[in-house]
Amino acid sequence: MTEVVQQVVNALSLGSTYALLALGLAMVLAILGMVNFAHGELLTLGAYAMYGAYKLGLPFGVQVVVALAAAGAAGVAMERVAFRPLRGAGFATLLFASFALSVVIQNSLRAFVSPRQLALPVPSFFDDVIHVGGATIGWLQIITMASTALALIGLSIFLRRTTQGLGMLAAAQDFQIARLVGVPANRVIATAFGISGLLAGLASIFDVARVGTVSPSMGFQPVIAALIGTVIGGVGSLTGAVVGGFIYGALQVAFDAALPTGLASYAPAFSLALVIAILYFRPQGILQQAAEER
Repeated sequence: MTEVVQQVVNALSLGSTYALLALGLAMVLAILGMVNFAHGELLTLGAYAMYGAYKLGLPFGVQVVVALAAAGAAGVAMERVAFRPLRGAGFATLLFASFALSVVIQNSLRAFVSPRQLALPVPSFFDDVIHVGGATIGWLQIITMASTALALIGLSIFLRRTTQGLGMLAAAQDFQIARLVGVPANRVIATAFGISGLLAGLASIFDVARVGTVSPSMGFQPVIAALIGTVIGGVGSLTGAVVGGFIYGALQVAFDAALPTGLASYAPAFSLALVIAILYFRPQGILQQAAEER
């Protein structure tokens, strides 16, 4: 029972990061119908902004604010510079544009900052643990889960209680109809990219706290996991993206814990195989049917 509790906490902690990224990815996907593979670079830019603040000697609290602000601003700039000129282009064009933007950002960081991993120390309390029964729970896990819950609650209130948020929900359901009834397209899309950047910035803080380094390609694996979570939950469903992120995180933790040492490196492959099995029986995603009925 202790082992089960321990692994549930691990799954919720990892799934929290995936859920934040999947939700940001799903917002853009639902409104514009594009898969933004440069979304992982928002996490990377947030982490490097945090590193820059650290090198300037700023305290950790300021580093967190800088990471969030930089990632959010990068999301808005990404939409304005790279994707707004391509508004109305085909899916393949937008997909290749996002790939190109991802490559440009990664190689710019390699050229102008460093191609190597850079150490970014975080406060020591992230390494502290508490004991609940026989389970050991790190403060990093607690902070990750609590921050994710607060972010999701705040975003839910914004989407359902504000005019701008309702406009985004309407655009996510049917962008063209939303425009016809007066929803301002540019503002809605820019807000979606800004929020996705803020969520990626929050995820970057947890990622840095977990590994203690930054690198130009650090956003690649998380964005792939977020995309998988989005597909599991149902493409176009914001709630499904969150659920899918947690499910994929749980699958990874479960296989890491269950596989013998010799097969531990194959945990991601087993996770993907199970995802494929899920999608074989539910190709529309777990929550897509409910979203369509609403």
